[in-house]
Amino acid sequence: MTLTLPKWFDLHTHFRQGPAMGSYVQAHLDMGCAGALAMPNTQPPVSRVLGAAQTDGWSIESYSAELRAAGADGFEQLIVPLYLTRQTTAAMIAEGASSGQLRACKYYPPHGTTNAEHGMPMDDLIGGEVLRAMEEHGIVLCIHGEQHGLSGPDYIDAQQNAETRFYTERMPRLLAAHPKLRIVCEHITTRTAAEFVARAPEHVGATITPQHLLYTLGHLIQGLKYHLYCLPIVKFQDDRAALRQAVTTAGQTKYFAGTDSAPHTTKATACGCAAGCFTGGCAPQLYAMAFEEAGVDLGTVEGQALLERFLCVNGPGFYGFAASEKRFVMEKGVQQMAVLETPAGPVTPLPVGMGMELTWRMVG
Repeated sequence: MTLTLPKWFDLHTHFRQGPAMGSYVQAHLDMGCAGALAMPNTQPPVSRVLGAAQTDGWSIESYSAELRAAGADGFEQLIVPLYLTRQTTAAMIAEGASSGQLRACKYYPPHGTTNAEHGMPMDDLIGGEVLRAMEEHGIVLCIHGEQHGLSGPDYIDAQQNAETRFYTERMPRLLAAHPKLRIVCEHITTRTAAEFVARAPEHVGATITPQHLLYTLGHLIQGLKYHLYCLPIVKFQDDRAALRQAVTTAGQTKYFAGTDSAPHTTKATACGCAAGCFTGGCAPQLYAMAFEEAGVDLGTVEGQALLERFLCVNGPGFYGFAASEKRFVMEKGVQQMAVLETPAGPVTPLPVGMGMELTWRMVG
């Protein structure tokens, strides 16, 4: 069985900074990726729009130039969001929008994930001038949708977690205060978030990662498979079922691919585990496997259309650019992934960390 699809878009991924950037970008190009939205939680963060990089932060302009020099000029589309910090102003949003450099901004809950210490509480943004300026200029708000600063029992238990709290307590207020704001609910993991996006206006969409379509908390805990540890953490079977239903509904336009691929050369540390699954080189294969596990027959025209819509069509539609006219090919067959050797050190892809083999392989 062979799948020939338009080249796809990863609208949430991490290329980091430094000598390994080229390795991470090439891993995306090698898996038929036509474009990427590159996360701004670098060290230092991407906290300005224009100008040269400074010791306390990249600009979108300077970080984009670094990415292109590392091979990202091979993409058809490259989006770098602005990291929302307390130094972000409405004037910065307006200037960035008029320059054409600013297409999206990223919200991180304070200390909620890797390099998120520059973020601020959502309550400090709702109703404020920065979000009003984004609304006025059509700038997309990319949200890491978890409530910050919770105790362990509130962070995750059987009834609620940091994501469900955010989508029941914060997101309704955000939509009410900014009804025209274009929003991507990134890497959603729960039934609560999936259903919220489904009910929301058409200018609210969501990305979903391959790991959240494939795995549950049980897979992570059984054997402590730390290469599956990411934030937001994988959830329960009912949540995974809701995500699978969302992406495999015929004609759906709101859900699209965003891997949150996050390379770490040191995953397990003395004080804990770095958050992030690296799926460079294997994301389309993992998504295909997830669609099959959800009951989609990829040997049919209808099944292939569902995967194509999620991988290749909805994301460009949301961000306002054309789907790729180029193609990539996968075929049914075993593919073994290997550790990625980079100038900064080795990075373990998720399939290697999980001891699994892919059932689809790239052939072009």
